[in-house]
Amino acid sequence: MALAPSREAFITCALTGAGDTTGRSDKVPVTPEQIARAGIDAARAGAAIIHVHVRDPETGQPARDPALYREVVERVRDSGVDVVLNLTAGMGGDLTLGPADRPLPFSQAGTDLASAEERLAHVAELLPEICTLDCGTMNFGEGDYVMTNTPAMLADMAGRVQALGVRPEIEVFDTGHLVLAKWLVEQGLIDEPVMVQLCMGIPWGAPDDIGTLMSMVNNLPAGWTFSAFSISRNQLPYVALAVLAGGNIRVGLEDNIWLKRGVLASNADLVERAVAIAQNMGVRVLGPEEVREKLSLTKR
Repeated sequence: MALAPSREAFITCALTGAGDTTGRSDKVPVTPEQIARAGIDAARAGAAIIHVHVRDPETGQPARDPALYREVVERVRDSGVDVVLNLTAGMGGDLTLGPADRPLPFSQAGTDLASAEERLAHVAELLPEICTLDCGTMNFGEGDYVMTNTPAMLADMAGRVQALGVRPEIEVFDTGHLVLAKWLVEQGLIDEPVMVQLCMGIPWGAPDDIGTLMSMVNNLPAGWTFSAFSISRNQLPYVALAVLAGGNIRVGLEDNIWLKRGVLASNADLVERAVAIAQNMGVRVLGPEEVREKLSLTKR
């Protein structure tokens, strides 16, 4: 388990996510204007990439309306601030079963299953430089919710993303997801350079202990670029751990709302802290143009 620390790294800021965080922090952006502003501020703080979900402006609940994505993207692109856009394609794979004694019918409240075309409608319209591909199915958090991404669905989505000329960020939540990611590459559905996000500490996926992280890192094919993060109080320690493991950094309010005990963070706060941690470790933080070159991205 030899460490090969990064000497340079880029920072991704995940701005809002789809979690139930809006009631716990007034700093979590909800409207397209708030999400765009948070992304611009994160970029100015040192994030090369912003990872974008959208929410219903009225309820704060997660959404996948292309019009909401369009407003966020246009505001960021019109701002004059250079940053790589990474739009989620994870929405539309939500399945909530009924209770254990009556799993059918599925719960209407938590189920949102859409076709590959629907899940990628905003990507096809807006052509970001990156979009995510959640590479597997898993129990996600408490209750009867299942994040569903079957091999057939992922193969269809990967092929569509490839045809659009968008770079997929493969989100890996457990060890088997990495096997599935390798299969997609072997099928010719994902082009090099391959970009992976190791998502650690999410129930019931890969735990965020060092041994599990390094087992996943050590099973990445040579030449793949990876970032790694953990949720909640381990987000900021993972800035250093990701660097020590040879990877890149992700922070943001999607995964953690705290700067320190009792102090709520903004996205820019978390990016500034990540920059400080990385630089104090002797790591040069890459800007968006360097990331485009590293990942062979097409600027829009």
